[in-house]
Parts: sequence; C-alpha cells; structure tokens
Amino acid sequence: KHEAIETDIAAYEERVLAVVAVARELETENYHDIKRIAARKDNVLRLWEYLLELLKARRQRLEMNLGLQRVFQEMLYIMDWMDEMKVIRDRVAHMEFCYQELTQLAVERRARLEESRRLWKFFWEMAEEEGWIREKEQILSSDDCGKDLTGAVRLLSQHRALEDEMSGRAGHLQHTVREGQAMADAGHFGEDKIRERIADVQAQWAALEQLAAVRKKRLEEACSLHQFQADADDVDTWTLDALRIVSTADVGHDEFSTQALVKKHKDASAEVASYRSVIDALHEQAQSLPPEQVQAANVNERLAGIEERYKEVSELSRLRKQALQDALALYKMFSEADACEHWIDEKELWLNSMEIPEKLEDLEVIQHRFESLEPEMNNQASRVAVVNQIARQLIHSGHPSEKDIKAQQDKLNTRWSQFRDLVDQKKESLNSALGVQNYHLDCNETKSWIREKTKVIESTQELGNDLTGVMALQRKLTGMERDLAAIEAKLGDLRGEAERLAGEHPDQAKAITGRLAEITAVWEEMKETLRNREASLGEASKLQQFLRELDDFQSWLSRTQTAIASEDMPNTLAEAEKLLAQHEGIKNEINNYEEDYQKMRDMGEMVTQGQTDAQYMFLRQRLQALDTGWNELHKMWENRQNLLSQSHAYQIFLRDTKQAEAFLNNQEYVLAHTEMPTTLEGAEAAIKKQEDFMTTMDANEDKINGVVEAGRRLASDGNINADRIQEKAASIDDRHKKNREAAVELLMRLKDNRDLQKFLQDCQELSLWINEKMLTAQDMSYDEARNLHSKWLKHQAFMAELQSNKEWLDKIEKEGKQLVSEKPETEAVVKEKLAALQKMWTKLETTTQTKAQCLFDANKAELFTQSCADLDKWLVGLEGQIQSDDYGKDLTSMLENQVEVRQREVEELQSQAHVLRQEGKDTDEVDGRRKEVELKFKELLEPLQKRKDFLMASREIHQFNRDMEDEILWVEERMPLATSTDHGHNLQTVQLLIKKNQTLQKEIQGHQPRCDDIFERSQSILKADSPNVEAIQVRLSDLQQLWSLIIQETEKRHARLEEAHKAQQYYFDAAEAEAWMSEQELYMMSEEKAKDEQSSVAMLKKHQILEQAVEDYAETVHQLSKTSRGLVAANHPESERIGMRQSQVDKLYAGLKDLSEERRGKLEERFRLFQLNREVDDLEQWIAEREVVAGSHELGQDYEHVTREFARHTDAATVAEWKDGLNEAWADLLELIDTRTQILAASYELHKFYHDAKEILGRILDKHKKLPEELGRDQNTVETLQRMHTTFEHDIQALGTQVRQLQEDAVRLQSAYAGDKADDIQRREGEVLEAWRSLLEACEGRRTRLLDTGDKFRFFSMVRDLMLWMEDVIRLIETQEKPRDVSSVELLMNNHQGIKAEIDARNDSFTACIELGKSLLARKHYASEEVGIVRRMTEEDGVEGEMNGVPERSSKEPSPIPSPSADRWGRGSQSATLPAKGQETASAQLEGLLHRKHEWEGHNKKASSRSWHNVYCAINNHEMGFYKDNKSAAQGVPYHSEIPVSLKDAVCEVAVDYKKKKHVFKLRVTDGNEYLFQAKDDVSLLLSSELIQHDTPASSHAHTLPATVTLTTESSPGKREKDKEKRFSLFSKKKQ
Repeated sequence: KHEAIETDIAAYEERVLAVVAVARELETENYHDIKRIAARKDNVLRLWEYLLELLKARRQRLEMNLGLQRVFQEMLYIMDWMDEMKVIRDRVAHMEFCYQELTQLAVERRARLEESRRLWKFFWEMAEEEGWIREKEQILSSDDCGKDLTGAVRLLSQHRALEDEMSGRAGHLQHTVREGQAMADAGHFGEDKIRERIADVQAQWAALEQLAAVRKKRLEEACSLHQFQADADDVDTWTLDALRIVSTADVGHDEFSTQALVKKHKDASAEVASYRSVIDALHEQAQSLPPEQVQAANVNERLAGIEERYKEVSELSRLRKQALQDALALYKMFSEADACEHWIDEKELWLNSMEIPEKLEDLEVIQHRFESLEPEMNNQASRVAVVNQIARQLIHSGHPSEKDIKAQQDKLNTRWSQFRDLVDQKKESLNSALGVQNYHLDCNETKSWIREKTKVIESTQELGNDLTGVMALQRKLTGMERDLAAIEAKLGDLRGEAERLAGEHPDQAKAITGRLAEITAVWEEMKETLRNREASLGEASKLQQFLRELDDFQSWLSRTQTAIASEDMPNTLAEAEKLLAQHEGIKNEINNYEEDYQKMRDMGEMVTQGQTDAQYMFLRQRLQALDTGWNELHKMWENRQNLLSQSHAYQIFLRDTKQAEAFLNNQEYVLAHTEMPTTLEGAEAAIKKQEDFMTTMDANEDKINGVVEAGRRLASDGNINADRIQEKAASIDDRHKKNREAAVELLMRLKDNRDLQKFLQDCQELSLWINEKMLTAQDMSYDEARNLHSKWLKHQAFMAELQSNKEWLDKIEKEGKQLVSEKPETEAVVKEKLAALQKMWTKLETTTQTKAQCLFDANKAELFTQSCADLDKWLVGLEGQIQSDDYGKDLTSMLENQVEVRQREVEELQSQAHVLRQEGKDTDEVDGRRKEVELKFKELLEPLQKRKDFLMASREIHQFNRDMEDEILWVEERMPLATSTDHGHNLQTVQLLIKKNQTLQKEIQGHQPRCDDIFERSQSILKADSPNVEAIQVRLSDLQQLWSLIIQETEKRHARLEEAHKAQQYYFDAAEAEAWMSEQELYMMSEEKAKDEQSSVAMLKKHQILEQAVEDYAETVHQLSKTSRGLVAANHPESERIGMRQSQVDKLYAGLKDLSEERRGKLEERFRLFQLNREVDDLEQWIAEREVVAGSHELGQDYEHVTREFARHTDAATVAEWKDGLNEAWADLLELIDTRTQILAASYELHKFYHDAKEILGRILDKHKKLPEELGRDQNTVETLQRMHTTFEHDIQALGTQVRQLQEDAVRLQSAYAGDKADDIQRREGEVLEAWRSLLEACEGRRTRLLDTGDKFRFFSMVRDLMLWMEDVIRLIETQEKPRDVSSVELLMNNHQGIKAEIDARNDSFTACIELGKSLLARKHYASEEVGIVRRMTEEDGVEGEMNGVPERSSKEPSPIPSPSADRWGRGSQSATLPAKGQETASAQLEGLLHRKHEWEGHNKKASSRSWHNVYCAINNHEMGFYKDNKSAAQGVPYHSEIPVSLKDAVCEVAVDYKKKKHVFKLRVTDGNEYLFQAKDDVSLLLSSELIQHDTPASSHAHTLPATVTLTTESSPGKREKDKEKRFSLFSKKKQ
C-alpha cells in the first residue's frame, strides 16, 4: 500500500515542476505581483518537500515495524523451540541437523527475497518510466502548433526543453534497462517478464522519440510558415508605401522642382531595385515550406500577389522616371530656347543699329566685335542643336506637349536662320570696307619700308674703315637681300589686291591704282641705290671674336657665382626641393661650359704665347683670373650643395614633427577634456573608450619614435640646425612620455571612479529598499482586532527579513571601508553615504520595533497563544526536517538556519509571559505553555547541530559543483572567441585582435589557479565516497577537455593571427607603395611643358631627381617581393591573393619606370628643341655679324691692310658649304616627315577599315539575332508581324549602305597593300559580306514564311466560315417537321429550294477555298499536311451538303444519314466513340479518354508536373472536367482533386510548334493554365480541337481552325457508320 501511495505521489512531481516553471516564466516576464507568486511557489515547494519527508519517514517506520514483527516472530519460534528442548533432550542431534537445514533454507530464501526485491524495484522503475512516457506522449500528441510566430516560437522552446528532459531521462532508463538485462542474463526466475517489460518500454521510448521528432518537425514548419507570413506582411506594407510614392502624378512646375523630384525618384528607384533581394529571399523561404502548408496557406497565391505588386511598382517607377525625364527635358528645352532667343534679340538689336564706318580704327573695332561674336555664335549654335535634339527626342517619345515643342523648335530655328543671314550680310559689308582700308595701309607701310631701307643703304657711306664699321656695313648689306625679296613679294600681292579692289569698288579704282604707281616708283629708286653701294667685305678678326667670347664667359661666370653665393635658405620642404633642383641645374650648366672653358684657355694660351705687349699681358692676367674664378665656382657649388642638403633634411624633419605634434596635440586634448562620469554605465563606457584611445596611441608610437630617432640621427651627423632639431626631438619625446603617463593615470582614475560609482549604486539600491520597507513599517492599520494575529505573523516575517538583510548593510559598509583604504580621496563621499544609510537603517529598526510593540500591546494574550502555537508547529515541522535525509539538490536549495530567529521568539515569549503575569491573566497556563515550548526547543538544538554538519558537507559538494559549472561556463563563453575565424580586414583590426587574444591568454593563465584548486578539491570529494562520484568525474573530464581545448585553440588562433598580421602588414606596405607610385604617376603623366631652355633644364634636373627616387624605390619593391615570396613559400592561406597583389605592385612599378623614361624622353626632346632654337639664334647672330663684314665698302688703306681684309674674307666658301649641308639636312627631314605622315595616314585608313568591319559585322549579327521566329497564331498577329518585318527591312537598308562603303574601302585598300595585309582585308570583307548575305536570305525567308502563314490562316478562316454555314444549313434541313398536308409539303419544298439556291450561291466560295488549298499544296506549303486534311474534309462536307439538300426523299422514309450535331454531342448515334448513357449522361455534352500534359499553371509560371497522363475528359456547361475513368466521371470524383476548367474565352488550336508527339492540340484558358491533348489521328485532332473551341462562348472569335464535321459519300451504311465514328469521335475510343 505504501508503495502505491509513493507511486501516486511521484506522479504529482511533474505538476510541481510545472508550477515552478510557470513561476520562473512569470519572474522572467517581470510579473507585477511576482512576490506573491514567489511566496506561493515557495509554499508549494515547502509542502512538497514536507510531503516527501513524511512519505520517507512513514516508509522507514513501516520497515522498522516489519523488522520488529519479524524479530518478535523469531522470538516466539525460539521460545517454542526452547520448550521443546526441555521436553525432548534426546532429539538434540536431530534438532541441530534441522537447525542447520533451516539456516541454509533461510539463506536461500533471503537470496530469493533479494532477487524478488530487485525484480519488483525494476518493475516499479519501469512503471514509473511508462507513466512518464504516457504523460509526455499526451503532450507530444497535441495538434497545437501556435497561432502566430510568437506562439510557435514559444511552443518550439518548450519542445526543446522537453527534449532536454528526455535526454536526461534516457540515461536513467538505460541504467534501469542494463540492470534488468543483468538480472535476465543471470538467470533470474522472472527472466521472461523482465525481457518482455524491457522490450515494451524500449518500444514505447522509441515511439516517444519518433513522436518528439514529428512534433519538432511540425513546430519548425509552423515557425517557418508564420515567419513567412510575417515577412510577407512586411513586404506588402512596403509595397503599398512604394506604390503611393511612385504612383503620384506630380512632375514639377519648373526645372528646379523637377530636378528635385528626379533626385527623390532616383533614391526611390534604387530602393525598389534593392528590394528585389528581399522578395527573392521570400521565394526561397517559401520553397523551403512543405507542400501541404504551401497549399493550405495559399503561399503561391501570396507570392504571386507580391510579385504582381512588385512588378506594378517597378513599372510605375519606370513610367514615373520616364515622365520626370520628359518633363525635365521639356523644361530644359524651354529654358535653353528662351535663353537663345534672348541672346538673338540682343545681337539683332546691335546688328540692326550698326553702320559701316570709313575710318580704319572704327572698322577694326567693329571687326573685333565680330570676332568675339563668332565664338558666341558657336556656343549658341551648340545650344540650338541641343534644343533641337531634345525636341526630337521628346517628339519621338510621344510627349503629350508635342505641338508646343514643335512650335517652339520651329520658332527658334527660324529666328536662328534669320540671325545667321543678318550676321553674314553685315560681315560681308565689313570685310569689303576693311579690304580697301587695309590696302591703303599696306601701301603706306610698304612705301615707308622701302624708304627706310633706302636710308639704311645711304647711311653706310658714313661708316669708317675700322673693324666695327666694316662689320656693321657687311651685316646691313647682307640682311638687305632678304628684305628686298620680301618687298618684291609684297609688291606682287599689292598688285593682285589692287586689281580685285578696283573691280569691287569702281568708284575708288583711280585712287587705288595711283597708290600702286607711287610704290613702284619708290621701289625702282631703292634698287638703283642698292646697286651703287653693293660690295664685299672680309672676315672679322679671330682675336676680336675671342675677346667677345671671353667677355661673354666672364659675365656668365660672374652671374653663376652670384647665384651660387645666394644666402637664401628654404623655409618649407617644397622650397628646399626647389632650391636643390635649381642647384643641380647650375651643376649641369657648369658641366656644359666645361668644354667652352677648355677651348678658351687653349685659345688664350695660343694668342698670348710669346707676346710681351701690355695688352697681351693684361689678357694673360684676365685668363689667370678666369682660372681662379672657375675653381672657386666649383668649391662654392660644393659648399652650397652641402648646405641645401642639410636644409632639405631639416625640412623633412620639420614635416614629420608637425605630424607627430598633431598626434600629440590630439592626445593632449583628449586627455585634458575627459571628464569623470557620474553613472556606472558611463564609467564602463569611459574605460572602454580610454582603452581604445590607448590602443591608438600604441599604433602611433612607432611614428613618433621614428621622428625622435631621425632627429637624433640628424643632430649626431652635425646638421646646421642641430640645436633646434635636438630641442624639437626632446620636446616631442617628453610630450609623448607625459601623454603615456597621463593616459595610464587617467585609466586608473576611471577605474577608481567605476569602483566609486558601483559603491554609490549599491548604496542607492539599499536606500530605495529601506524607503520601501519604511512604508511597510509605518503602516499602522491594526486598530481592528480582526486578523490581528496574521498581522503579527507578517510583522514577525518582516522583522526576520530585516535581520537577514542586515548583511547587505554590513557588506556595503565593508566595501566602503575598503574603498576608503584603497582610495583615500573618496573618504568624504563614502562616509557621507554610509552615515546616511546607517541613519536610515536605525530609523527603520526603531520604527519596526515600535510597530511590533504596538501590535503586541493590542492583544497580548492572543498573540502569546498564537506565538506558542506557531513555535510548536514550527518545532514539529523541524523534527520532520531533522529526520529527513534530503540535504539539497544544489547550493541554492539548501535550507537556511532559522534557529536564531526562533530563539529570539522564545526569548520574546518570556517577556510576553512576564507582561501577562503582571496583568494577572492565567499565569500557570501561560508558564506551562512557555516552558513546554522552551523544552522542545532545547531538545532540538543537538539534532539541529548534527544536521548542520551534514548540510555543510552537502554544501561543500554543491559549492564544488557550482564552481566547476562556473568554470565550464566560463570556458564555454570564451571558446567562441578562441575558435573565432575573424582575423581582421586591415592592419589595425588584426593588431587589435592580437591584443584581444593575448588578453584572453592572460585571462586563461589567471584562471589556471582556480582550475587547479577545483582539481585538488575534487580529489578530497572523490575520496569521501560521495553518491554523485560518477557525475562529478564526468564533469571533471569535461572541464579538463574544455580547458585543454581552449588553450590549444588560443595558441592556434595566435598563430593564425600572426599569419594574418604578416599578410595585413604586407597589404599595408603594398598599399603605401601603390599610393606613392600612383602619386609619382600623376607627376609623370603631367602635360606641363617648358617655356624656354632654362625652364627645360630645370624640369629635366627635377625629373632626374625623381627618376633617381624611383630607382631607389626599387629596393622597397624588392623587399615587398621578398616578403610575398616568403609568405607564399610558407603556404600562407592568402598566398594567391598576396601573389596577385605583388604582381600588381610589380606591374605598377614597371609602368612607373616606363612613364619615367617616356617623360624623360619628352623633356630631353624639349631641351634639344630649345638648344636648336638657341643655336639657330646664335647662327643668325653670327650671320648678321658676318653680313656687316661682308657688306663693308672698306677697300683698305694700303697693301698690308688690303691683304688682311682679303684674308678675313676667304671663309665665304666654307660658310656656303655649311649652308648647303644645312639645307640638304632640312630637305631630308621634310621628306622623312612627309613619308611618316603618309604611312600614318595609310595605317589610319587600314585600322579604320578593321574597326568599321568589326562594327558592321557586329550590327549584322545583332540584327540577325533580333529576327524573330514567331509566325503568329491568327491572321491579325500575322499581319502585325508582316508590318514589323517591313519595318525591320527598312532599318537594315542603312546597314546595306555601310556594307557597300566597306566594299569600296576594301577594294581601295587591296590595291594599296599586298601579301598578308591584302589577304586579311579580303577575309574581313568576306566575313561581312557573308553575314550580310545570310541576313538578307533570312529576311527573305521570313517574309516568305509570313506570307505562307497569312495564306494558311486565310484558308482556315474560309474553311471555318464554310463549315459553320454548312452546319447551320444541315441543322435547318434536319429540324424541318414532317408535312401533314399538301400545302405544308409545298411550303417545305419552297424552303428547301431556297436552301438549294443558297447552296448554289455558295458554290463560288467553295471553289475559291478549294483552289486556295490546292495552290498551297502545289507550292509545297510548310503546313501542307494540315491543309490537305482540311481540304479533303471541306470537299466531303460539300458533297454531303448536296446529298442532304436533295428534296426527293419521301417523308415516310427515315433518313439514312444521322445529324452531325447529334453525333457530335453524343446523343444521336450509338456508333460514336462516346457511349450512349441515356438520361444519366444527358447533361454531358462531350466525354472520352485523352492523353493530356499540363504546360502552364499561370501566366508566367510553368506547371510543377509536366508529364503526359491518360485522363477521362468531359465537357459540360462550358466547363471541361478531368477524371480517372468513366466510372469516376459518373461518380463525380475529379482526377487528383482538380477543379473543372472554364472554357469561357478559352483558345483551342493545333499545337504546330510541338514536335515531340503527333496529333497534338492546345487548350489555353483565361487564368493562364495551358494544356496539351493528343488525339488519335489527324481527323480526330481537328474535330476535337474544333468541338472544344465550339463549346466556348466566344468561339466565333477565338478559334483558328474550322469546325470539321464531315460525312462520307459512300452508300455503304457500315462504311458510313465507321467513317462517322472516325470523324465524330471527340476522343480516342476506350478499350473494353
């Protein structure tokens, strides 16, 4: 019975756990009355534990009683045995034997009982497991999957908790099963039942796991569905918002507003385009849903709606974009047009008011205005062209304001044409007047020129016979020849100009010719003077030339020394570089003068050698001074070079110091403006910010140290600014160290502030708690005696709570004292807070004591009695707890020791009893109850102490478990960081990750002692034989594995981060190299050109410096290459990327060197050009000097003088030779330039031909691809396609013109080239011509196919009309009633004759239709087979129509030919394929078996299953239903639950484009579904498609094939029935 009670109570454990779980969930959700919930939960747990303790105590008592009764029974047996021993002593031996046997039997029975006990314990545990399994099966069998996403997620979380519980129970179940297996294997007497029970429970457990898996799958699918619905709702909301935005009709009222709208719409369009990924993700989410949920939740319809709305949004966005662009273009066009018209108005006003003046100055002013007008007109012409282009585009796009645009365009073009005509007219008048004035001006200038030259010739008579005079005369006469040739050419031009102007201005012809005559007379006079003064002179003295060159060289030397001796010092790095470049240019100039200096020295020595004259001695002194100046120049250059180099290094140091000082200033600013936060959260954030700041300081430390080291190195090298450099470096170093110390100090102060804020927050929380409790303590609502005891108990609990929370105050005081001892500066704040807290706590205790005294005074006796009862009750409960073996399941569940509180209550009972005695209220009874309670309390003290020891041991175990779990949790929390694969994407992040990993390693090292302590404590716990040894060992092994794993992972991550650091360092260096090279490339690509020789020399020197820097940078590139090769050789994970990056760097460096060489070549070429210019100038000067000598008329004063002059003149032949050589070289150069120009022109034409051929070929192939293959579904579409094809042919006519031009270019180029070039040209031409012929053939073929398709559809239309007419006629003939008298017979005959006449009238239509079909067959039409079938059917129907039209048939004779309509609808003929079912099938118009394939489910969605299936089809009331067979059709059971297809507005046609099967027709309905059906043969194909099409309400407009209902002309009834069955079968006949 007791075991049954235990089983019943154990079943309630789940309910208790459920209550606890609900309470925890309410606590996590911050339920407003959580305190009452927690109290109720604690009460339930206390009662539950008390019940378990009672149950256990009762079991122990029962077991003890059972043992006692067994002892009593054994004692009775022994007493009886002793009595018998007294009686029968002679049977002692026999009794001893029996006793031994009894002992043996007892042992065997004990063993059997032990086995039985194990068996029933096994059965009890298995029964408990079965009960738990059944309970969970009920939970898992629930169909509730949540009504929304929150509910589904909550149920899934509960299910995961259940799975965790199952995994926990699985171990216990396996342990029980192993025990059962062990008993069965040991041959237990209940082996069969054990095995059977094990199998049963394992089967139930497997079913439970399967059920759990099924429910988990359902819950996950429900979550996915609800998530899809939520995402779809979000998409719908976004779509509606987007529709509202893009559907607005506002396009702005001017250009500015429209541009603003365009910008907004651009953002909206980008958002619409980016939202495509969201919808695609929604599609992928829908694809992951199960099919049943997709169908049940209408997911496809939802997606289709979303897609449709998104397409609508996209289309509206596109339309709005077009509308905004059109509006913007319109406003721009109007704005530009108005601006152009305004400009035209201004200029027309000026032109109309302008008059042509007569003075040349006024004409030049007006001409200058016209010259400035031309660029303005060009600008305005481009604006007018833009307006016309915009207008054409708007008109072509069909703008709604097309008429206004056209009017504005025409108006502007008209005004522009009129303005251009006016300008041309005014310009022509101005040019004419300018021509006359310029002619007169040229005449005056030419006349003055001639007279000036005459005066120059005459002035030569005054020149003396000295060297200077002779050289001046020669220069004048030599230059005179060039001037005479120029004057003579000018006279020729003036004669032609005079003739033209005389013809244009007859009124001024006399004055024009008179001026020309004056000039001619002056010209003749000058020539006569020149002939009289012409003579030849000798060469100038070499000595004079040497002295002149010496003067020039000394002047250059003086200038250069002055430039080098400049005291200018650079103040910036750019100035230092500029001065260095200039100084290097001076060095090159000195080197260039080295050769001249040597020649001058040699010439001077030759001239002064052996001469003693004073002048020659003076010349020798000048030469010595020249040598001294030349040597001093070199020394001065070296000194200046050293000085500038040191200044350049100093400026570089200053640049780096500025950057370092910027870093330091930023650091000082941050350190000076960091305030102490006043909250704990702010303190934590400030510490994090400071740590990041210090990380940045570490990153900048290398740069600052580099600046300091560079400064010290410059100072040690003896720089001219060594003192300043040393001072600057020391200042930066000191500031850096101070910033580092300040940062560390600030971090410590922030941490101190964090501790202070934490203390203040704890004080604040305690103050709030005290204030809250003060309100409770001040509640004095106890005036009524009702529930006074409950208030007393609550107050006692309140006092106990205060006493237990006194530790909180003590803890805060302890923390405050520790804070003051560690940080004395916080003493004032801490003491103030502690004093306030102590004061509040004292006030709370005083108020509580006062309230307790008041409650006690209100009803002392009742409170005393109730207090005694409560203590007695608590003591009874405490006795049960003392006897309990439950020492808690974890550290938090251990019982609190309340003895001290109860002891104070006992002491209070003494005071209460004393008060009652003073009042004289039943003193004996009061003392008796008090003493009884005190006695019980004292008796429980010793058992309580023993239980305390046991609890302490249990607490140690649980404390150990908690510490171990904390360490495992700590390791698991940091394991993701240790195993992270995030290695950073740049150098800074990698460095930060390395520091984080190092911090993690330090944390692991710091936690190592704690783990060691846990392992040491585990040894003592394992030796103490704890009941949970196996679990502790398992968790210890888990901790050891995790600890080893995290150490390994951190080391691996450190290695990976080191590799990433190397790679990122390489990337950083490579990026810097690329940036430097890109910067140099910008300079290399500069188009700046030198303006003179000096600037070209400077630029060349500067480029040489830069080129040397590029050459020096090769070491950096080589180092990068070495690093990359090392990383690749070490199999770095990013080896491929590193290799690619290095190749980019190498390629960039090679390109930079190429650019450098190219720019150097350009600069050298420019320099040589200026050298040539200088040499030409020198040559001209030398020639001018020689002209003076050669033109001199000095003939010598005596023989010696003449001899010297003649010797000087003998170099004329040499000069002439130089001149001829120079002319020949110039002619050769011109010839080479002309040849190069012709070659480049030919190459241009060849490559242009290649480009044109490639472009034309691409356009031809593009046109060929754009040629559609569709031939149309009916006559209208064919006509539309024919019009489109005509437009296409018109478009390619322009392409034909280009092809012909290409042929002409090819012929011209082939004649100019030979060999491979000619073959290549011919091949390119052949490719284009072949593609062009192919395009033309394709166009011609498509035109022919379109014409054939039009004829086919025209033929089918004629056939359809005739067949419909025949059906009507046949129906009219067959529906005539039988005549009853002669008059009715005559009436019928007349009607029949009218029908016959209508038949005769239709004979031409039949003939035309048949002829058209024959013509199609004769020209082998691509649809000849269909045309042939239809033509034969048409002819047969025509014959049959004639047979039906014969009026001689007797009225009594039944017609042998049944009605085609009756046959077709399945009600008239039993020989048709459709079976006759009487009244049951009267509603079905058509039915039978067909081969069906579902092609499309919607307008843009293919069917999910596109296989061929045999279905039984039935058409009824314009709907086609599909069934498995005729039985299913009769029962109304659709095929795969498909709904009938509506034939309203459906289209049925022969599937001519389907080639995989024969006799296939197509049915397309309005909802987008499309089906393919296969008939038995051609006749059945056409009949079936026509019958289905005829059943649609819009058949007269939709179908494209004729309704082919035919009858045979043969007389055999059997044959006729067979043919009718063949023709009128809607579907293939079903096999019986």
